[in-house]
Amino acid sequence: MLVGAPILPTRAEADVPDRPQPPQPQQPQQPPQSLHPLALELLTPPRPLALELRVHGVHGAPPDELLGDPRTVRITGDSTAAVFRRAADVDAEAHPEWYAGRPVVEAYCWSRLTSGNGARALWLLLLPFMVVNLAHWARPAAPATGPAPRAVRAYGVLVRVLALSLTLLLIAAACEVALDLLAWQCAGSGACTGSRSWLGFLEPGRWWGQPGRRLALGALVPAALTGLLWYLSNRTWSAYESQPPPAGAAVPLARPDGAPALGRPGFWYGRRIVARLRAAHTAAGLLIVAAAVAAPTARHDRRAGVPVLEALGWAVEALLAAGAVAVAWVVCRRGRTEERADHRLDRAAVTLLPGSALALLAAVLLYAGWSRPGWTSAGRLPGDFAFGVLMLGQGCCVLLLAAVAVRLYRLAPDPATALYGLGGPAIAMLGCALGGVMSGGIAQRVADWLDGAGGAGGAGGAAVPAPPVPAPPVLLSWQAAVLPPLLLVLALLAACFAVRGVLARRRLAAGVAAEYPGEPPDVHRSRRIAGARAAAALTDSAPWFVAAVSGITLLLGAGALAGAWLSGKVPGEAARGAHPLLETAARAAQDAGSWLIGLGIAAFIAWGRRAYRDPAARRTIGVLWDVGTFWPRAAHPFAPPCYAERAVPDLTWRMTGWTGRTGGRLVISGHSQGSVLAAAAVWQLPPQVRRRVALLTYGSPLRRLYGRWFPAYFGPGPIAALHADIDCWRNLWRATDPIGGPVLPGSRAAAPAQAAAAPPQAAAAAPAPAADSVDRGPLADPLAYGRSARYPLPAPILGHFDYQADPAFAAERDALLTRLAGPARRARSAAVAASVVPAPGAPATTAAPAPQASPATPAPPAAALPAPRVSREPAGPEGSGGPPGTGG
Repeated sequence: MLVGAPILPTRAEADVPDRPQPPQPQQPQQPPQSLHPLALELLTPPRPLALELRVHGVHGAPPDELLGDPRTVRITGDSTAAVFRRAADVDAEAHPEWYAGRPVVEAYCWSRLTSGNGARALWLLLLPFMVVNLAHWARPAAPATGPAPRAVRAYGVLVRVLALSLTLLLIAAACEVALDLLAWQCAGSGACTGSRSWLGFLEPGRWWGQPGRRLALGALVPAALTGLLWYLSNRTWSAYESQPPPAGAAVPLARPDGAPALGRPGFWYGRRIVARLRAAHTAAGLLIVAAAVAAPTARHDRRAGVPVLEALGWAVEALLAAGAVAVAWVVCRRGRTEERADHRLDRAAVTLLPGSALALLAAVLLYAGWSRPGWTSAGRLPGDFAFGVLMLGQGCCVLLLAAVAVRLYRLAPDPATALYGLGGPAIAMLGCALGGVMSGGIAQRVADWLDGAGGAGGAGGAAVPAPPVPAPPVLLSWQAAVLPPLLLVLALLAACFAVRGVLARRRLAAGVAAEYPGEPPDVHRSRRIAGARAAAALTDSAPWFVAAVSGITLLLGAGALAGAWLSGKVPGEAARGAHPLLETAARAAQDAGSWLIGLGIAAFIAWGRRAYRDPAARRTIGVLWDVGTFWPRAAHPFAPPCYAERAVPDLTWRMTGWTGRTGGRLVISGHSQGSVLAAAAVWQLPPQVRRRVALLTYGSPLRRLYGRWFPAYFGPGPIAALHADIDCWRNLWRATDPIGGPVLPGSRAAAPAQAAAAPPQAAAAAPAPAADSVDRGPLADPLAYGRSARYPLPAPILGHFDYQADPAFAAERDALLTRLAGPARRARSAAVAASVVPAPGAPATTAAPAPQASPATPAPPAAALPAPRVSREPAGPEGSGGPPGTGG
């Protein structure tokens, strides 16, 4: 607040729900000595309408909470995402004079995009797909010229291949359950079918009892799963990716290094790439089902020596190989098109590829259902080989991806990038591990369920040899056995981080009271504040935690693959005869891993069932999708849909339409994930609209999370470009916020970890932010240390939430709206301020002499008004008397 300015009303007073009344004629009064910038506008006609468009963050917020009024009206939008206003502000455009001195507030609510109906519970099955899709966007930044484009293309191809392997892994797990465990092993054993009457029609000797027919019937399960994935992807594709962006919404900027990616017209329009990848993944799923049925059938025909069936088997295998080549070509051939909105569709790939795969699957089922008397099923299907090849291929792709990422990072090094460019490979490794645990866990649970009747005891206590029971591939048992040591390492890492947090809290607690002058020290209060700051600073150590988990997972996975292939036995059997300690550890790890997977699958199913029935639980799970599905589906078409492909055009349309219709000023204010959506929407605005829009972010992860993990899109270069493109931008952050932080690279404001560790004397002596900084912080949290007349009750530690309760929010919003008034309006406001007569008894003020300017240079604004760019200076002068930490 400016020195000597009148005290503005609080947020609760300014945002009253009642309809504002037209200004009543009053007797002329002597104006005060100095005026608030918005007060100058009240005296300067005309008074254009101002709008604040609020965008909530993760976990959503109802419109009445965002607007502070239970009476809200939907202005535009549908039941999924919409813009709301207070009921009293519906016709604000018709009466702009009623809103002089304060903006109209709107709220864009988008939470139902990720937690709408019960079908969102099915998205839990797609969690590995979402993680590997994030790896595509986590590549390091690279120069636009030189060898970088080839490395960028190689990076995208490798991530798409990894995504395809996860689809194959899921369908292979379904084939393992339906074909191997049920149709091949259990249905081929009289002891297994005898205890389960619903499998009696598959007993040997009946029409369905032949192995080929059993396999053809069991293949319907993984084929149906593939069809379900196609349906979910196609449905969301029609609702998200197929929505065209506004015509001319973004104009590519002429820069030597090209426009930022998020400002390209086709960035939020992935219709073509998703359709291509969906066709390829659907075809791959159908082909792997066909291969699982055709392989044992053709092997039997070759042993039986029937020429016609043997020739059919070779033909089927050749067609399967040709289909695999076609799928690989479609996946690797083309990536995303971002420079323009690509409305084309590859009809041959989208229609012919999955259609041909479905026809081939039907032919294979007919081929397997041909009568083959005397054929019996014994042993297991070659699942160990299939899962081993998939696991080996994933490991090799991750290593190649790491090599490409290191190459890209060396071309444009940035120390702020997570794991020095290896963030993408680490995320991809986590996605592969998650897919392996989920697929292997399902097979393990089904095998244990089928094994429930085994092991009966004989008369006199003599053990009767149990009949052979269905068993999953050996590799899946080895994967389960590595879970206990992995969890042990994670527990040790968590303990180390906890110890660091405790030590940091003790170090910080000693100086907390000094940040609030005049307050008596309170040990417990200081510890709580220091604990919040220390916990928030742990976010900056998260990349190394992810690196440790990914590296250990890669090593343990390689060991599991080697153990399964070299021994051919489960860990407990492979360690038999070794040192007693090693044998005991192997058996304990195998049993504990099996139980852990069982508990995880049970919790997973229970969580999904609760999310299907309970909207509150669905909103909790929606937080996961809020963070993970911001990015378009560039690598995996079966991942949950990108809600930003709906939200960003919504915001772009609203800002463009409102400013064009009213000619007013607009501040888009975004909290947490909403600040990312707001920045992405501002990037898409035409230049003439962007000049009338200001950006206010608070609790923003733009740099702290997105800039580290996704440097190619939110790194120093793109953020600096956004700062240059938008005339007004302010960002608020706190040291107690575990998510938000400064957004501008090279800002003189301390980073969250540095602010938490800085002593109070250094914080008090720190200079104001540099003139080119958009950041204001760290804000005081809590606003008051102890009880006072202004704060009679203890002030809460707000952390990541309720930034609007801080006086800095209203001050920065008003400063941004003042800047958007335009040069001509500021000149008229300066003239009004110069004509103000001091009040009686008030000391006269002498304006500082204006600097000499050349004839071509316009006169600078008055000293009481913001500089030509609000985003380049603090909101107010030093020593404004606000609460501790609220100054720039």
